[in-house]
Amino acid sequence: MTEAVCAPSAREMRMVIGASSLGTVFEWYDFFIWGTLTATGILGRTFFPSGNETLATLLSWATFAVGFGFRPLGAVVFGFLGDRMGRKYTFLVTIAVMGLATAGIGLIPSYREIGATAPILILALRVAQGLALGGEYGGAAIFVAEHSPEGRAGYHTSFIQASVVGGFILSLAVVLLFKFAAAEVWEAWGWRLPFLFSLVLLAISLWMRFRLSESPVFRAMKAAGQTARNPLVESFTYPGNKKRLFVALFGIAAGLTVVWYTAMFSVLAFLSGPMRLDQTAAQLITGAGAVIGTGFFVLFGRLSDKVGRKPPIVIGYALTLVLLFPCFYVIGSAANPGLAKAARRQPVVVAGPNCAYDPFAISQADECGRMLDHLSKLGVSYKTAKAPSVVVTIGGQVVPQNAPAVVEAALKDAGYRFDRIVPEPIDIAMILVAMTVLMALCGATYGPVAALLSEMFPTRIRYSSMSIPYHIGTGYFGGFLPFISQYIVARTGNPYAGLWYTFAVVAMALLVTILGLRETVALRGQQR
Repeated sequence: MTEAVCAPSAREMRMVIGASSLGTVFEWYDFFIWGTLTATGILGRTFFPSGNETLATLLSWATFAVGFGFRPLGAVVFGFLGDRMGRKYTFLVTIAVMGLATAGIGLIPSYREIGATAPILILALRVAQGLALGGEYGGAAIFVAEHSPEGRAGYHTSFIQASVVGGFILSLAVVLLFKFAAAEVWEAWGWRLPFLFSLVLLAISLWMRFRLSESPVFRAMKAAGQTARNPLVESFTYPGNKKRLFVALFGIAAGLTVVWYTAMFSVLAFLSGPMRLDQTAAQLITGAGAVIGTGFFVLFGRLSDKVGRKPPIVIGYALTLVLLFPCFYVIGSAANPGLAKAARRQPVVVAGPNCAYDPFAISQADECGRMLDHLSKLGVSYKTAKAPSVVVTIGGQVVPQNAPAVVEAALKDAGYRFDRIVPEPIDIAMILVAMTVLMALCGATYGPVAALLSEMFPTRIRYSSMSIPYHIGTGYFGGFLPFISQYIVARTGNPYAGLWYTFAVVAMALLVTILGLRETVALRGQQR
C-alpha cells in the first residue's frame, strides 16, 4: 500500500519516538514494580502470610505471573481496537488502565487487616495490568514503525525495546529512592509509595501521547476503506499468517523473553536470595547492569537495518545456550565468594528414606522434608540421597543431631555465612561484566524484534497479529519464568537449576527461528 501522506519530519519523528518510548517506560514500570518488590519479600509478607516464607515468595511470583497470563487477552481486545479504531487512542486507553491499576495496588490493605480479600483484590488489579500491557507494547512498537522512513525501522523501534529495560531500571530507582526517603516506615507502609507514584507518571504519559498524531500508515489505510472488519478472525485466516503467528510465538516471543527475564529478575532474585546480598546492594548492582546494557538494544536494532532481523536473533540465541550457565557461575562466585567456596569444599547432603520437599506445603510431612525446608530458607544448596534414617553430612562429616540450630551451627563451622553482605568492588565489577554479557544477549535477541514483528504482518491486521503471539509468548514463557525457576531451585536445592528452564525454551526458539523465520523487508512502502 502506498502512503497517502508525507513522511514525518525529523522533529516529528523524535517526538513520536520520545513520547512512545517514555510512555512504554512508565507502563513497564507499573508492571515491573510488583516483581521488583517481590524480590525483597515484602509483598509476600504483606499479602500472602502463610507461615512458610518460601511459599509466600512463590505466591508473590505466581501473582506476578498472573498479570502476564492475561496479556494475550489484552492483546486480543486492544489489538482489535487498534486495527479498527487506530493506534494512538488504543494505547492511550491501555496506559490509563495500567496507571490506575498500579496505584490501586498501593491502596490495598494487608492480609492481616482484611484477610483473603487482600490477595483477591491484588489478583484483580494484576489482571487489569496484564490486559493493559497486552495492548501497550504492540501499539507503541507499531506506531513508531509505521512512522519510520524506509531502512530505519530497526533503529527507531529499538528505543521501544530499550524502554522495557527502562521500566525495570525506573522501578529499581524509585524503590531505592522511597526506601531511603521513608526508611523508618518502609516496612510498615513506605513500600506503597512506588505504586502511588504511578499516578504522576500516568499524567505525564497522557499529556505527551495526546500531542501525537495517528500513524500515517493507518490514516492512509482508513481513508482507502481498507481496515479489517474483524482483525482477530483475519489474523488466523489471512494466507500464510498461521505460520507467521507460530514463528512469532515459539521462535521470537518465547525466546527473547526468557533471555530478558533471566538477565533481569533471575539475577536480582539470585543475588538477594541464594547469594544473600544486602537487598539494596543487589538492587543497585542489578540496576547498574541494566543501565550498562541498555545501549545494546539500540545497537542491535540499528544493526538489523543493515544485516537483517534474523542474524542477530539467531546468533543471540546460540550464544545464550553457550554462555548462560558460565555467566551465572561468575555472578555466584563473585557475589558471595565465601558462600560459593564453602558450597564447593563442604557440600551438604541430606539422606533419608524418602527425602522430598514440597515448597507449597505450610509444613513439611516428615523430618527430612523439614530439614530441606530449613536449608532452602538459609539459601544453602544441597543434594539428597537414600538412607534408612535422616542424616545430614557437611563435607562428608555427619552432623550429630538434626535439630535446625545444630545443623546451622555446623554449617557456620564449615565456613557458611548467613549474614547479608555487600561484595568487594572487584567482585561487583565481575558481576557487572557477567551482567553486561547477558544484556548483550538480550539486545541481540530483543533489539530488532519490534521492527521484525511489524514487518511480518499485513497492515490491516498488524496490531492483532503482532500482539497476540508476542503476549502469549512473553506472558506464559516469560511471565512464569520467575515462578518456575524458583520452584525448581526450591525442589532441587541447587541455586543454578532454574536456569535449565531458560536453556530449554531458548533451544526451542533457536530451532524454530532457524527453520521457520523468513527475513523481512523494510516496513514503509510495503504491503505484505
